Amino acid sequence: MIDSILKLSLDEIKKGYSYNQDKGISTCLTCGKTFESGEMFSIDGRFYDASKAVQIHIQKEHEDMLDMLTSFDKKYTGITENQKELLLMIYKGMSDNDIAKKTGVAPATVRRQRFVFREKAKQAKLFLAIFEIVENKYLQRKEKAVNDELINVHAGAKMIDDRYLITKSEEDKIIESLFESLEPLRLKIFSSKEKKKVVILSKIAEQFEKKRKYSEKEVNEILKGIYSDFATIRRYLIEYGYMERTKDCREYWLK
Repeated sequence: MIDSILKLSLDEIKKGYSYNQDKGISTCLTCGKTFESGEMFSIDGRFYDASKAVQIHIQKEHEDMLDMLTSFDKKYTGITENQKELLLMIYKGMSDNDIAKKTGVAPATVRRQRFVFREKAKQAKLFLAIFEIVENKYLQRKEKAVNDELINVHAGAKMIDDRYLITKSEEDKIIESLFESLEPLRLKIFSSKEKKKVVILSKIAEQFEKKRKYSEKEVNEILKGIYSDFATIRRYLIEYGYMERTKDCREYWLK
């Protein structure tokens, strides 16, 4: 979910839905429900067009985007658990004194944190504007942009560090050197180097369907066809956050 949200505009994220102009479809970011332009939608005995219906749907079913956005890990939001708690209390309309009593700090400390939030938001706006100007210019240089574009960090990554500093061209070279075939996928060797592990695991994770639950036997069967030491691959898919599993290891799924 986070990958698709990060591709949207700030306005779409705040509103809670995206709009595909080519298809004329509005999609709720929380539950994925779609509203196609030209259709009428019945809500509480009244009919609404798609643009209004998606807004009412979000208000009735999800209230707003705050809960979902604050549920994402700090690596995406930059917000600590204490800051998240404070923001939620401010959102609920609590006064500085009430927040201070609940958290055991002085009211002045709460006011200072609100000031820090405001200044951070100002910086974020300017940084976003600057970065988008630079990024748009960069992407106009198509050939270089493709070669130097960094790969996306997968949603379940447990530690974002230099191992993810991989360009598309580097990714292609690693795949070419370590896989003996792509259809069907066959791995020659599982490298001990971190960057190569990321590329290998990302490619293998593509063999699994999103939103589908797999038994351990099904996971093993898929991995056996890719690499002989399937248990090692399965362990690293979990360890690097590409997949999750139940405590009893009966079910596996993509993050």
